[in-house]
Amino acid sequence: MDRNPSPPSSEAEEEGDAVGSTVYSKHWLFSILTRLIEVISPEKSEPGVNPEEIQTELDEEMENDICKVWDMSMDEDVALFLQEFNAPDIFMGIFAKSKCPRLTEICVGILGNMACFQDICMSISKDENLGQVLLQRLCDSDSPTLLETSRLLLTCLSQPEVANIWVERIRDSPSVYDCVCFIMSSSTNVELLVKVGEVVDKLFDLDEELMLNWIKSGTCQSVGPSTDDSPEELPDFKIVPCILEAAKQVRSDSPEGLDVYMHILQLLTTVDEGIQAIVQAPDGGKETWTLLYDLICHELCQLDDPPIIVQEQKTVESFLEVLREADPTLAENLEKRFPSLKVPT
Repeated sequence: MDRNPSPPSSEAEEEGDAVGSTVYSKHWLFSILTRLIEVISPEKSEPGVNPEEIQTELDEEMENDICKVWDMSMDEDVALFLQEFNAPDIFMGIFAKSKCPRLTEICVGILGNMACFQDICMSISKDENLGQVLLQRLCDSDSPTLLETSRLLLTCLSQPEVANIWVERIRDSPSVYDCVCFIMSSSTNVELLVKVGEVVDKLFDLDEELMLNWIKSGTCQSVGPSTDDSPEELPDFKIVPCILEAAKQVRSDSPEGLDVYMHILQLLTTVDEGIQAIVQAPDGGKETWTLLYDLICHELCQLDDPPIIVQEQKTVESFLEVLREADPTLAENLEKRFPSLKVPT
């Protein structure tokens, strides 16, 4: 981690200059990778200048060039070229040493594009050091970096060949729970909240043990390793209030995001511990039910909705079944106000 990654081999210049079947230049890509190494190289530091005070922003030319690489990395030939010439190692050095949020965001974004291709995703996922460094990015204070990190994780979790690698890695990294809860409970960035919600939804769907661990994490302090990027003095998060806070943030601007968080709540209700976490909040569940009542009344259905419309919203139907068990009075009141919500018994 302390040494600079080795520069790519100059063999790229000895062959045809086109990357695969594309019109992109190997020589140009090679030059960008080399410049990235120079960005984090100690030789860049001027005498008497604190390394932490330099390179906090990209110059316009470098940003434009690296953004071009970001766009190009959606092409499989380019992604394979970047993989062959050590781009992930270069990016890991950037994550460790760069103080430039924009550069970190772009490099995570490039990795996210590369991970869309199965073989590259497998290589990235099996790299334990890179995996841990990427999880640490969830503690970053920069929202664009958090968004790209979440996108990368969702891409990997969506590939069956590597999903378990990431589930186990996250399960063994308790600090991820704190970072995710911090985002859900404090962020106002709807796009980020939706993507983080999709990651949580995927994790809970893939692994019940991890879901149970996260439900129980609210009853004791997490003991994961701290990082310099971790939010300071994190409170003792409980998963349900964090999910509800995120749902409140996305409800108006992203119906799809609201559905993601409702589905997370539905997944929680598939285990007894999840139901208890919902109904046994410190306030007796008052805030939970108030929010759910409001969501159902104003976001998920209207007074004049025919039953068939509500039946198509499986998330509403499933959650109402749990609501009837947890709070029969509230469920009955909802059904009286919204006849179409009648839950079969």
